[in-house]
Amino acid sequence: MSQPALKPKLAAATSFLPYGRQVIEDDDIAAVVETLRGDYLTTGPAVARFETALAAYTGAKHAVVCANGTAALHMAARALNLGPGTRVIVPAITFLATASAPHLNGADIVSATGLMTPETFSNAIARAGKAQAVFNVHLNGQCGALAEIAAIARINGIKVVDDACHTLGASYVASGGNPSRIGANAHCDLSVFSFHPVKAIAMGEGGAVTANDPELAKRLVLARNHGMTREPSDFTNTAEAFDKLGQPNPWYYELIEPEFNWRANDIQCALGYSQLQKLERFLARRRAIVAAYDTLLAPYAPAVRPLARSRSCLPAWHLYAARIDFEAAGLTRAQLMRALSNEGIGTQVHYFPVHRQPYYAQRYPATLPGADRYYARALSLPLSAAMDEHDVERVVDSLVRNLDL
Repeated sequence: MSQPALKPKLAAATSFLPYGRQVIEDDDIAAVVETLRGDYLTTGPAVARFETALAAYTGAKHAVVCANGTAALHMAARALNLGPGTRVIVPAITFLATASAPHLNGADIVSATGLMTPETFSNAIARAGKAQAVFNVHLNGQCGALAEIAAIARINGIKVVDDACHTLGASYVASGGNPSRIGANAHCDLSVFSFHPVKAIAMGEGGAVTANDPELAKRLVLARNHGMTREPSDFTNTAEAFDKLGQPNPWYYELIEPEFNWRANDIQCALGYSQLQKLERFLARRRAIVAAYDTLLAPYAPAVRPLARSRSCLPAWHLYAARIDFEAAGLTRAQLMRALSNEGIGTQVHYFPVHRQPYYAQRYPATLPGADRYYARALSLPLSAAMDEHDVERVVDSLVRNLDL
């Protein structure tokens, strides 16, 4: 194969380059230290400050912060009353939590394929019979045809949860419409985010759900905090809740229904707030890294191709998923990953399809050739705001040498 016009050069750096990582700076550390020296380590002002900032950034009316992205998914399922007797549609190419969170509430799972399209969504509805909700995953930092999917959902009486754990900072552009930021819920009921260290911003572990409906927001708060309320208007045991003058007793709380403790603490939220202030800078760096990969890998098509791009999305790149023809290369994916690792380059596969996991395959068997094709060629190359173009050159040099391109 002919050599590229811009030949990659092996960077001098030899430290291990993971597939993703956080960027923690001095002001992030200072924010955490200030919280540690303050009066509140949990249920304090840092939580509310982060929630207010996140709601403002996404354009949502409410943001409810929680322990992690999985907790956020679980809370979304609880807020929509997805329990026994309900069915939920999820894509097959996603992390386990997208399917497991509603399933843990008792919902049946029906898989669609890859990045959900109106066609695959409609096919999943036909297989599901009557579905109550769809968890639409925005994969790798891109979103699909959100308006079209929302229209299909409305016709079928299906609630929409955007699993936006990969797309904080992305925007969706409907045909002929204005851009709407992911999380504003222009085409869904709830949006779910993750702040795991490999995501756009980090808070150690952390997650959030954004909502515009105040009743859903209230339900999310209950799902985060034991199902417990201190709001006098919610009390039903008036004899215990109020004194003889009708004033609420200051110690009283009441259980609406049992839930978990999914709270995020002030230490996490102090870090999250600090990180949110630099999100646009992080996203710009990620987009520059993706552009560098695209340029350096272009001469090696069709053996290696970038991920196909969604025309309706300004992405917030979380992963750089290359599509590699391992069969043509005469090299298995495992062999390539080990070879790259030996040269200090970390890679990962996102994801092993949900419908092929033995647990779900036994309960909800499905044949999804599109998801299988995606999985067969996917390999996530290093991508983070900590990288520069020399890191990309190093990765591409190692990749093409080991593929013998």
